[in-house]
Amino acid sequence: MENTVYSLLPPIVAILMVILTRRVLISLGFGIIVAALLLSSFNIGETFAILLDAFKGIFVDGGELNSWNVFIILFLLILGILTAFISISGGSRAFGEWAMKRVKSRIGAQIVAALLGIIIFIDDYFNALAVGQISRPITDIKRVSRAKLAYTIDSTSAPICVVSPISSWGAYIITLIGTIFATHGITEYTAFSAFIQIAPLNFYVWATLGILIIAAIRNVNLGAMKEHEERAIQSGIVYDPNKEIPGELKEDLPVSEKGSVGDLVWPIVALVVGTVSAMLWTGFKATEGKVTIFTIFENTDVSRSLFYGGLFGLFIALLLFYRQTNVLKAVPRNVFFQGIKAGIQSMLPAVYILIFAWAIVDLIGRLETGKYLAGIVENSSMDISFLPLLLFIIAGIMGFSTGTSWGSFGILLPIAGEIAVATDISLLLPAMGAVLAGSVFGDHCSPISDTTILSSTGAGCNHIDHVLTQLPYALTAAGIAAVGYIILGFTGSTLFGIISIFILLALFALIFGRSTQEVVEDNLPHIKGQ
Repeated sequence: MENTVYSLLPPIVAILMVILTRRVLISLGFGIIVAALLLSSFNIGETFAILLDAFKGIFVDGGELNSWNVFIILFLLILGILTAFISISGGSRAFGEWAMKRVKSRIGAQIVAALLGIIIFIDDYFNALAVGQISRPITDIKRVSRAKLAYTIDSTSAPICVVSPISSWGAYIITLIGTIFATHGITEYTAFSAFIQIAPLNFYVWATLGILIIAAIRNVNLGAMKEHEERAIQSGIVYDPNKEIPGELKEDLPVSEKGSVGDLVWPIVALVVGTVSAMLWTGFKATEGKVTIFTIFENTDVSRSLFYGGLFGLFIALLLFYRQTNVLKAVPRNVFFQGIKAGIQSMLPAVYILIFAWAIVDLIGRLETGKYLAGIVENSSMDISFLPLLLFIIAGIMGFSTGTSWGSFGILLPIAGEIAVATDISLLLPAMGAVLAGSVFGDHCSPISDTTILSSTGAGCNHIDHVLTQLPYALTAAGIAAVGYIILGFTGSTLFGIISIFILLALFALIFGRSTQEVVEDNLPHIKGQ
Protein backbone atom coordinates (compact mmCIF):
# COMPACT_ATOMS: atom_id res chain seq x y z
CA MET A 1 0.00 0.00 0.00
CA GLU A 2 3.04 2.26 0.38
CA ASN A 3 3.67 4.92 -2.29
CA THR A 4 0.36 4.19 -4.04
CA VAL A 5 -2.94 5.97 -4.46
CA TYR A 6 -4.18 4.07 -1.38
CA SER A 7 -1.74 6.05 0.75
CA LEU A 8 -4.06 9.03 0.29
CA LEU A 9 -6.91 7.28 2.14
CA PRO A 10 -5.92 8.04 5.78
CA PRO A 11 -5.68 11.84 5.38
CA ILE A 12 -8.80 11.89 3.20
CA VAL A 13 -10.76 9.86 5.78
CA ALA A 14 -9.56 12.04 8.66
CA ILE A 15 -10.25 15.32 6.87
CA LEU A 16 -13.71 14.27 5.60
CA MET A 17 -14.71 13.09 9.06
CA VAL A 18 -13.50 16.34 10.60
CA ILE A 19 -15.71 18.29 8.22
CA LEU A 20 -18.72 15.99 8.70
CA THR A 21 -18.55 15.37 12.45
CA ARG A 22 -16.68 18.48 13.67
CA ARG A 23 -15.00 16.17 16.22
CA VAL A 24 -11.29 16.28 15.59
CA LEU A 25 -10.02 13.55 17.95
CA ILE A 26 -12.47 10.93 16.68
CA SER A 27 -11.71 11.91 13.08
CA LEU A 28 -7.96 11.72 13.59
CA GLY A 29 -8.44 8.40 15.36
CA PHE A 30 -10.24 6.94 12.35
CA GLY A 31 -7.51 8.21 10.03
CA ILE A 32 -4.86 6.64 12.26
CA ILE A 33 -6.65 3.28 12.26
CA VAL A 34 -7.07 3.32 8.46
CA ALA A 35 -3.35 4.08 8.06
CA ALA A 36 -2.37 1.26 10.41
CA LEU A 37 -4.68 -1.20 8.60
CA LEU A 38 -3.11 -0.29 5.24
CA LEU A 39 0.43 -0.66 6.61
CA SER A 40 -0.40 -4.07 8.09
CA SER A 41 -2.30 -5.27 4.99
CA PHE A 42 -5.36 -5.56 7.28
CA ASN A 43 -3.70 -7.94 9.74
CA ILE A 44 -5.43 -7.05 13.02
CA GLY A 45 -2.61 -8.14 15.30
CA GLU A 46 -0.02 -6.21 13.31
CA THR A 47 -2.36 -3.23 13.16
CA PHE A 48 -2.37 -2.96 16.96
CA ALA A 49 1.42 -3.27 17.00
CA ILE A 50 1.74 -0.42 14.47
CA LEU A 51 -0.68 1.77 16.46
CA LEU A 52 1.27 1.16 19.66
CA ASP A 53 4.55 1.93 17.93
CA ALA A 54 3.17 5.16 16.42
CA PHE A 55 2.04 6.54 19.78
CA LYS A 56 5.13 5.27 21.56
CA GLY A 57 7.31 7.02 18.96
CA ILE A 58 5.81 10.36 19.95
CA PHE A 59 7.60 10.10 23.29
CA VAL A 60 10.45 7.61 22.69
CA ASP A 61 12.29 7.35 19.38
CA GLY A 62 15.09 4.85 18.76
CA GLY A 63 15.34 4.05 22.46
CA GLU A 64 15.84 7.73 23.36
CA LEU A 65 13.48 10.44 24.51
CA ASN A 66 11.80 12.19 21.59
CA SER A 67 12.85 15.57 22.94
CA TRP A 68 11.19 17.63 20.19
CA ASN A 69 7.66 16.38 20.94
CA VAL A 70 8.14 16.19 24.71
CA PHE A 71 9.44 19.76 24.94
CA ILE A 72 6.58 21.06 22.77
CA ILE A 73 4.03 19.37 25.06
CA LEU A 74 5.76 20.71 28.17
CA PHE A 75 5.85 24.19 26.64
CA LEU A 76 2.10 24.08 26.02
CA LEU A 77 1.43 23.05 29.61
CA ILE A 78 3.77 25.76 30.91
CA LEU A 79 1.98 28.31 28.73
CA GLY A 80 -1.36 27.26 30.20
CA ILE A 81 -0.02 27.73 33.74
CA LEU A 82 1.55 31.05 32.72
CA THR A 83 -1.80 32.23 31.38
CA ALA A 84 -3.57 31.22 34.60
CA PHE A 85 -1.17 33.18 36.82
CA ILE A 86 -1.27 36.23 34.55
CA SER A 87 -5.05 36.14 34.94
CA ILE A 88 -4.89 35.66 38.73
CA SER A 89 -2.42 38.54 39.09
CA GLY A 90 -4.84 40.80 37.22
CA GLY A 91 -2.56 41.27 34.22
CA SER A 92 -5.16 40.32 31.60
CA ARG A 93 -7.78 42.59 33.19
CA ALA A 94 -5.39 45.55 33.46
CA PHE A 95 -4.04 45.07 29.94
CA GLY A 96 -7.57 44.93 28.57
CA GLU A 97 -8.47 48.19 30.30
CA TRP A 98 -5.25 49.80 29.04
CA ALA A 99 -5.86 48.62 25.49
CA MET A 100 -9.45 49.86 25.58
CA LYS A 101 -8.19 53.44 25.91
CA ARG A 102 -5.65 53.15 23.09
CA VAL A 103 -7.03 50.70 20.54
CA LYS A 104 -10.14 52.50 19.39
CA SER A 105 -11.79 50.02 17.04
CA ARG A 106 -12.20 46.44 15.94
CA ILE A 107 -10.05 47.26 12.92
CA GLY A 108 -7.31 48.53 15.21
CA ALA A 109 -7.45 45.36 17.33
CA GLN A 110 -7.06 43.15 14.25
CA ILE A 111 -4.24 45.28 12.84
CA VAL A 112 -2.39 45.12 16.18
CA ALA A 113 -2.63 41.31 16.13
CA ALA A 114 -1.43 41.19 12.51
CA LEU A 115 1.53 43.50 13.19
CA LEU A 116 2.55 41.42 16.21
CA GLY A 117 2.43 38.31 14.01
CA ILE A 118 4.70 39.99 11.47
CA ILE A 119 7.15 41.25 14.10
CA ILE A 120 7.46 37.92 15.96
CA PHE A 121 8.92 35.94 13.05
CA ILE A 122 11.50 33.74 14.79
CA ASP A 123 9.41 30.55 14.76
CA ASP A 124 5.84 29.67 13.81
CA TYR A 125 5.05 27.78 17.04
CA PHE A 126 6.30 30.63 19.16
CA ASN A 127 4.54 33.17 16.95
CA ALA A 128 1.17 31.42 17.19
CA LEU A 129 1.17 31.11 20.97
CA ALA A 130 2.86 34.40 21.91
CA VAL A 131 0.73 36.56 19.59
CA GLY A 132 -2.38 34.86 20.92
CA GLN A 133 -1.44 35.63 24.53
CA ILE A 134 -0.82 39.31 23.80
CA SER A 135 -3.67 39.95 21.36
CA ARG A 136 -6.52 38.03 22.97
CA PRO A 137 -7.41 40.62 25.67
CA ILE A 138 -7.54 43.36 23.03
CA THR A 139 -9.59 41.47 20.44
CA ASP A 140 -11.97 40.12 23.10
CA ILE A 141 -12.77 43.60 24.36
CA LYS A 142 -13.29 44.91 20.83
CA ARG A 143 -15.57 41.98 20.07
CA VAL A 144 -13.42 40.37 17.43
CA SER A 145 -14.30 36.68 17.25
CA ARG A 146 -11.72 34.12 18.30
CA ALA A 147 -12.09 32.58 14.83
CA LYS A 148 -10.96 35.86 13.23
CA LEU A 149 -8.07 36.08 15.69
CA ALA A 150 -7.01 32.49 14.91
CA TYR A 151 -7.11 33.32 11.19
CA THR A 152 -4.96 36.40 11.82
CA ILE A 153 -2.41 34.42 13.84
CA ASP A 154 -2.22 31.56 11.33
CA SER A 155 -1.83 34.00 8.43
CA THR A 156 1.16 35.72 10.01
CA SER A 157 3.04 32.76 11.48
CA ALA A 158 4.15 30.31 8.79
CA PRO A 159 3.74 32.87 5.94
CA ILE A 160 6.18 35.27 7.63
CA CYS A 161 8.60 32.56 8.79
CA VAL A 162 8.84 31.06 5.30
CA VAL A 163 10.17 34.33 3.81
CA SER A 164 12.34 35.32 6.77
CA PRO A 165 15.99 34.17 6.56
CA ILE A 166 16.49 34.79 10.28
CA SER A 167 14.04 32.15 11.49
CA SER A 168 13.97 28.43 12.13
CA TRP A 169 12.14 28.01 8.80
CA GLY A 170 14.58 30.18 6.86
CA ALA A 171 17.58 28.30 8.20
CA TYR A 172 16.04 24.94 7.25
CA ILE A 173 15.11 26.07 3.74
CA ILE A 174 18.52 27.68 3.10
CA THR A 175 20.18 24.41 4.11
CA LEU A 176 18.00 22.45 1.68
CA ILE A 177 18.74 24.91 -1.14
CA GLY A 178 22.47 24.65 -0.45
CA THR A 179 22.31 20.86 -0.72
CA ILE A 180 20.41 21.06 -4.02
CA PHE A 181 22.90 23.55 -5.46
CA ALA A 182 25.83 21.36 -4.44
CA THR A 183 24.20 18.30 -6.03
CA HIS A 184 23.74 20.04 -9.38
CA GLY A 185 26.90 22.14 -9.31
CA ILE A 186 25.02 25.45 -9.32
CA THR A 187 27.39 28.31 -8.49
CA GLU A 188 25.69 31.43 -9.88
CA TYR A 189 24.41 32.35 -6.44
CA THR A 190 24.70 31.21 -2.86
CA ALA A 191 21.91 29.43 -1.01
CA PHE A 192 21.28 32.59 1.04
CA SER A 193 21.06 34.91 -1.97
CA ALA A 194 18.79 32.39 -3.70
CA PHE A 195 16.49 32.38 -0.65
CA ILE A 196 16.28 36.18 -0.78
CA GLN A 197 15.39 36.04 -4.49
CA ILE A 198 12.83 33.28 -3.90
CA ALA A 199 10.96 35.25 -1.21
CA PRO A 200 9.18 37.61 -3.71
CA LEU A 201 8.17 34.51 -5.70
CA ASN A 202 6.18 33.13 -2.77
CA PHE A 203 2.94 34.55 -4.16
CA TYR A 204 0.75 32.75 -1.61
CA VAL A 205 2.38 34.67 1.24
CA TRP A 206 1.73 38.07 -0.34
CA ALA A 207 -1.82 37.12 -1.32
CA THR A 208 -2.50 35.85 2.21
CA LEU A 209 -1.15 38.99 3.89
CA GLY A 210 -3.05 41.20 1.42
CA ILE A 211 -6.34 39.42 2.06
CA LEU A 212 -5.74 39.54 5.81
CA ILE A 213 -5.33 43.33 5.81
CA ILE A 214 -8.29 43.81 3.47
CA ALA A 215 -10.45 41.54 5.62
CA ALA A 216 -9.61 43.60 8.71
CA ILE A 217 -10.04 47.05 7.18
CA ARG A 218 -13.01 46.29 4.93
CA ASN A 219 -14.77 43.85 7.25
CA VAL A 220 -14.68 40.91 4.84
CA ASN A 221 -16.31 37.87 6.43
CA LEU A 222 -16.34 34.88 4.10
CA GLY A 223 -18.31 31.70 4.72
CA ALA A 224 -18.66 30.56 8.33
CA MET A 225 -16.63 33.54 9.56
CA LYS A 226 -19.71 35.73 9.17
CA GLU A 227 -21.59 33.79 11.85
CA HIS A 228 -18.71 34.05 14.34
CA GLU A 229 -18.20 37.76 13.73
CA GLU A 230 -21.92 38.59 13.98
CA ARG A 231 -22.20 36.70 17.28
CA ALA A 232 -19.16 38.50 18.69
CA ILE A 233 -20.40 41.95 17.64
CA GLN A 234 -24.03 41.49 18.71
CA SER A 235 -23.59 39.58 21.97
CA GLY A 236 -19.96 40.03 22.96
CA ILE A 237 -19.51 36.23 23.01
CA VAL A 238 -16.33 35.76 21.01
CA TYR A 239 -16.49 31.97 20.64
CA ASP A 240 -19.13 29.24 20.54
CA PRO A 241 -19.70 28.42 24.24
CA ASN A 242 -21.03 24.98 23.31
CA LYS A 243 -17.70 23.84 21.88
CA GLU A 244 -14.39 22.87 23.45
CA ILE A 245 -11.91 25.73 23.45
CA PRO A 246 -8.20 24.84 23.79
CA GLY A 247 -6.21 27.21 25.97
CA GLU A 248 -9.30 28.60 27.71
CA LEU A 249 -9.38 28.48 31.51
CA LYS A 250 -12.29 26.27 32.48
CA GLU A 251 -12.81 27.44 36.04
CA ASP A 252 -13.26 30.85 37.55
CA LEU A 253 -10.07 31.95 39.23
CA PRO A 254 -9.79 34.89 41.62
CA VAL A 255 -8.49 38.01 39.87
CA SER A 256 -6.48 40.68 41.64
CA GLU A 257 -7.96 44.17 41.53
CA LYS A 258 -4.48 45.57 42.11
CA GLY A 259 -2.95 44.03 38.99
CA SER A 260 -1.19 46.20 36.43
CA VAL A 261 -0.28 46.01 32.75
CA GLY A 262 3.16 44.85 33.85
CA ASP A 263 1.64 41.66 35.29
CA LEU A 264 0.93 40.61 31.69
CA VAL A 265 3.73 42.37 29.82
CA TRP A 266 6.73 41.24 31.89
CA PRO A 267 6.00 37.48 31.74
CA ILE A 268 5.49 37.78 27.98
CA VAL A 269 8.69 39.80 27.60
CA ALA A 270 10.50 37.16 29.66
CA LEU A 271 9.00 34.46 27.44
CA VAL A 272 10.25 36.22 24.28
CA VAL A 273 13.70 37.06 25.68
CA GLY A 274 14.14 33.61 27.21
CA THR A 275 13.12 31.78 24.03
CA VAL A 276 15.22 33.87 21.65
CA SER A 277 18.23 33.69 23.99
CA ALA A 278 17.87 29.93 24.27
CA MET A 279 17.60 29.62 20.47
CA LEU A 280 20.81 31.62 20.06
CA TRP A 281 22.58 29.57 22.74
CA THR A 282 21.48 26.11 21.52
CA GLY A 283 22.29 27.11 17.93
CA PHE A 284 25.71 28.42 18.93
CA LYS A 285 26.56 25.24 20.85
CA ALA A 286 25.51 23.02 17.94
CA THR A 287 27.37 24.99 15.26
CA GLU A 288 30.66 23.58 14.03
CA GLY A 289 33.10 25.76 12.13
CA LYS A 290 32.30 29.37 11.30
CA VAL A 291 29.59 30.84 13.50
CA THR A 292 27.14 33.30 11.92
CA ILE A 293 23.59 34.30 12.76
CA PHE A 294 22.42 32.03 9.93
CA THR A 295 24.38 28.96 11.08
CA ILE A 296 23.05 29.57 14.59
CA PHE A 297 19.43 29.52 13.41
CA GLU A 298 20.20 26.56 11.17
CA ASN A 299 21.32 24.50 14.18
CA THR A 300 19.09 25.87 16.94
CA ASP A 301 16.91 23.50 18.97
CA VAL A 302 13.52 25.19 18.72
CA SER A 303 11.50 22.93 21.00
CA ARG A 304 14.11 22.95 23.78
CA SER A 305 14.38 26.75 23.46
CA LEU A 306 10.61 27.13 23.76
CA PHE A 307 10.72 25.03 26.93
CA TYR A 308 13.51 27.13 28.47
CA GLY A 309 11.80 30.36 27.45
CA GLY A 310 8.52 29.11 28.89
CA LEU A 311 10.17 28.31 32.20
CA PHE A 312 11.69 31.80 32.36
CA GLY A 313 8.36 33.43 31.56
CA LEU A 314 6.62 31.29 34.19
CA PHE A 315 9.28 32.20 36.76
CA ILE A 316 8.58 35.90 36.25
CA ALA A 317 4.81 35.28 36.37
CA LEU A 318 5.21 33.45 39.69
CA LEU A 319 7.28 36.33 41.11
CA LEU A 320 4.49 38.73 40.21
CA PHE A 321 1.95 36.31 41.71
CA TYR A 322 4.01 36.26 44.92
CA ARG A 323 3.86 40.05 44.96
CA GLN A 324 0.07 39.95 44.68
CA THR A 325 -0.31 37.39 47.49
CA ASN A 326 2.37 38.42 49.98
CA VAL A 327 2.98 42.13 49.37
CA LEU A 328 -0.28 43.54 48.06
CA LYS A 329 -2.47 40.90 49.77
CA ALA A 330 -4.78 41.07 46.73
CA VAL A 331 -5.38 37.32 46.27
CA PRO A 332 -5.18 34.37 48.68
CA ARG A 333 -2.04 32.21 48.71
CA ASN A 334 -3.98 28.95 48.52
CA VAL A 335 -4.96 29.71 44.91
CA PHE A 336 -1.47 28.65 43.79
CA PHE A 337 -2.27 24.98 43.15
CA GLN A 338 -5.66 25.92 41.74
CA GLY A 339 -3.86 28.07 39.17
CA ILE A 340 -1.50 25.25 38.19
CA LYS A 341 -4.37 22.79 37.84
CA ALA A 342 -6.51 25.21 35.80
CA GLY A 343 -3.58 26.10 33.54
CA ILE A 344 -2.75 22.48 32.75
CA GLN A 345 -6.40 21.60 32.16
CA SER A 346 -6.78 24.51 29.74
CA MET A 347 -4.08 23.08 27.47
CA LEU A 348 -5.01 19.39 27.58
CA PRO A 349 -7.39 19.57 24.57
CA ALA A 350 -4.60 21.04 22.44
CA VAL A 351 -2.12 18.42 23.70
CA TYR A 352 -4.51 15.56 22.85
CA ILE A 353 -5.10 16.91 19.34
CA LEU A 354 -1.38 17.43 18.80
CA ILE A 355 -0.54 13.86 19.89
CA PHE A 356 -3.13 12.40 17.52
CA ALA A 357 -1.91 14.67 14.70
CA TRP A 358 1.69 13.56 15.25
CA ALA A 359 0.59 9.92 15.15
CA ILE A 360 -1.27 10.23 11.85
CA VAL A 361 1.56 12.26 10.30
CA ASP A 362 4.02 9.50 11.27
CA LEU A 363 1.82 6.79 9.72
CA ILE A 364 1.23 8.84 6.57
CA GLY A 365 5.01 9.16 6.31
CA ARG A 366 5.37 5.38 6.50
CA LEU A 367 2.78 5.04 3.74
CA GLU A 368 4.95 7.39 1.64
CA THR A 369 2.01 9.59 0.73
CA GLY A 370 4.38 12.46 0.01
CA LYS A 371 6.55 10.37 -2.30
CA TYR A 372 3.49 9.25 -4.25
CA LEU A 373 2.38 12.83 -4.82
CA ALA A 374 5.94 13.87 -5.70
CA GLY A 375 6.09 11.08 -8.29
CA ILE A 376 3.12 12.62 -10.06
CA VAL A 377 5.20 15.77 -10.60
CA GLU A 378 8.25 13.86 -11.85
CA ASN A 379 6.26 11.73 -14.29
CA SER A 380 4.15 14.53 -15.75
CA SER A 381 4.76 15.46 -19.38
CA MET A 382 3.29 18.93 -19.63
CA ASP A 383 4.28 22.29 -21.03
CA ILE A 384 7.21 23.46 -18.88
CA SER A 385 5.55 26.87 -18.54
CA PHE A 386 3.00 25.24 -16.24
CA LEU A 387 5.73 23.89 -13.92
CA PRO A 388 5.39 26.59 -11.19
CA LEU A 389 1.60 26.14 -11.14
CA LEU A 390 1.83 22.32 -11.03
CA LEU A 391 4.39 22.40 -8.22
CA PHE A 392 2.22 24.86 -6.28
CA ILE A 393 -0.81 22.57 -6.59
CA ILE A 394 1.05 19.35 -5.76
CA ALA A 395 2.81 20.98 -2.79
CA GLY A 396 -0.58 22.24 -1.59
CA ILE A 397 -2.10 18.76 -1.80
CA MET A 398 0.94 17.27 -0.07
CA GLY A 399 0.92 19.85 2.73
CA PHE A 400 -2.82 19.35 3.20
CA SER A 401 -2.59 15.54 3.20
CA THR A 402 0.46 15.22 5.42
CA GLY A 403 -0.10 18.25 7.69
CA THR A 404 3.51 19.35 7.40
CA SER A 405 5.14 22.13 5.40
CA TRP A 406 8.65 21.01 6.27
CA GLY A 407 8.06 17.48 5.03
CA SER A 408 6.76 18.87 1.74
CA PHE A 409 9.80 21.14 1.46
CA GLY A 410 12.17 18.23 2.00
CA ILE A 411 10.56 16.05 -0.66
CA LEU A 412 9.56 18.55 -3.34
CA LEU A 413 12.38 21.13 -3.34
CA PRO A 414 14.96 18.59 -4.62
CA ILE A 415 12.46 17.39 -7.24
CA ALA A 416 11.81 20.99 -8.33
CA GLY A 417 15.58 21.44 -8.66
CA GLU A 418 15.99 18.29 -10.75
CA ILE A 419 13.16 19.20 -13.14
CA ALA A 420 14.36 22.78 -13.62
CA VAL A 421 17.97 21.74 -14.21
CA ALA A 422 16.89 19.10 -16.75
CA THR A 423 14.48 21.39 -18.63
CA ASP A 424 14.88 25.14 -18.12
CA ILE A 425 17.32 26.40 -15.48
CA SER A 426 15.66 29.83 -15.54
CA LEU A 427 12.67 28.22 -13.79
CA LEU A 428 14.77 26.96 -10.86
CA LEU A 429 13.95 29.75 -8.42
CA PRO A 430 10.30 30.14 -9.53
CA ALA A 431 9.83 26.38 -9.11
CA MET A 432 11.27 26.47 -5.60
CA GLY A 433 9.15 29.50 -4.72
CA ALA A 434 6.05 27.63 -5.89
CA VAL A 435 6.94 24.63 -3.71
CA LEU A 436 7.35 26.81 -0.62
CA ALA A 437 4.09 28.65 -1.34
CA GLY A 438 2.07 25.51 -2.01
CA SER A 439 3.40 23.74 1.08
CA VAL A 440 2.36 26.64 3.33
CA PHE A 441 -1.05 26.79 1.62
CA GLY A 442 -1.70 23.08 2.20
CA ASP A 443 -0.47 23.31 5.77
CA HIS A 444 -2.80 26.29 6.32
CA CYS A 445 -5.86 24.32 5.26
CA SER A 446 -5.03 21.04 6.99
CA PRO A 447 -6.79 20.18 10.27
CA ILE A 448 -3.94 17.78 11.11
CA SER A 449 -1.26 20.48 10.83
CA ASP A 450 0.49 21.29 14.11
CA THR A 451 0.73 24.95 13.07
CA THR A 452 -3.04 25.08 12.55
CA ILE A 453 -3.60 23.37 15.90
CA LEU A 454 -1.35 25.82 17.74
CA SER A 455 -2.94 28.83 16.02
CA SER A 456 -6.37 27.81 17.30
CA THR A 457 -4.81 27.16 20.72
CA GLY A 458 -3.11 30.55 20.81
CA ALA A 459 -6.35 32.29 19.88
CA GLY A 460 -8.49 30.22 22.24
CA CYS A 461 -10.67 29.09 19.32
CA ASN A 462 -12.29 25.74 18.71
CA HIS A 463 -9.95 23.92 16.34
CA ILE A 464 -12.51 22.91 13.73
CA ASP A 465 -14.09 26.37 13.80
CA HIS A 466 -10.65 27.77 12.96
CA VAL A 467 -10.10 25.30 10.11
CA LEU A 468 -13.51 25.92 8.50
CA THR A 469 -13.49 29.71 8.91
CA GLN A 470 -9.95 30.08 7.54
CA LEU A 471 -10.51 27.83 4.53
CA PRO A 472 -12.33 30.36 2.27
CA TYR A 473 -9.58 32.95 2.81
CA ALA A 474 -6.81 30.41 2.17
CA LEU A 475 -8.49 29.12 -1.00
CA THR A 476 -8.96 32.68 -2.27
CA ALA A 477 -5.29 33.48 -1.63
CA ALA A 478 -4.31 30.22 -3.37
CA GLY A 479 -6.44 31.11 -6.39
CA ILE A 480 -4.74 34.51 -6.65
CA ALA A 481 -1.31 32.90 -6.26
CA ALA A 482 -2.15 30.33 -8.95
CA VAL A 483 -2.86 33.08 -11.47
CA GLY A 484 0.47 34.65 -10.55
CA TYR A 485 2.29 31.36 -11.22
CA ILE A 486 0.63 30.97 -14.62
CA ILE A 487 1.76 34.45 -15.63
CA LEU A 488 5.23 33.83 -14.18
CA GLY A 489 5.58 30.52 -16.03
CA PHE A 490 4.65 31.95 -19.42
CA THR A 491 6.38 35.34 -19.17
CA GLY A 492 9.36 34.46 -17.00
CA SER A 493 8.84 37.82 -15.29
CA THR A 494 8.68 38.03 -11.51
CA LEU A 495 7.43 41.62 -11.82
CA PHE A 496 4.44 40.65 -13.98
CA GLY A 497 3.55 37.90 -11.54
CA ILE A 498 3.65 40.28 -8.56
CA ILE A 499 1.65 42.93 -10.44
CA SER A 500 -1.04 40.33 -11.17
CA ILE A 501 -1.22 39.53 -7.44
CA PHE A 502 -1.80 43.19 -6.56
CA ILE A 503 -4.41 43.63 -9.29
CA LEU A 504 -6.36 40.59 -8.06
CA LEU A 505 -6.11 41.78 -4.44
CA ALA A 506 -7.54 45.15 -5.52
CA LEU A 507 -10.42 43.33 -7.26
CA PHE A 508 -10.98 41.25 -4.14
CA ALA A 509 -11.24 44.42 -2.04
CA LEU A 510 -13.72 45.95 -4.50
CA ILE A 511 -15.89 42.85 -4.81
CA PHE A 512 -15.96 41.55 -1.23
CA GLY A 513 -14.95 44.55 0.86
CA ARG A 514 -17.23 47.27 2.05
CA SER A 515 -16.73 50.36 4.10
CA THR A 516 -18.09 49.68 7.52
CA GLN A 517 -18.98 51.75 10.54
CA GLU A 518 -17.81 50.37 13.83
CA VAL A 519 -20.84 48.78 15.46
CA VAL A 520 -18.93 48.25 18.67
CA GLU A 521 -18.24 51.44 20.60
CA ASP A 522 -15.15 52.11 22.62
CA ASN A 523 -16.66 51.82 26.09
CA LEU A 524 -17.78 48.21 25.90
CA PRO A 525 -18.71 46.27 29.03
CA HIS A 526 -16.50 43.42 30.19
CA ILE A 527 -17.47 40.54 27.91
CA LYS A 528 -17.39 36.79 28.05
CA GLY A 529 -14.24 35.31 26.61
CA GLN A 530 -11.74 37.85 28.00
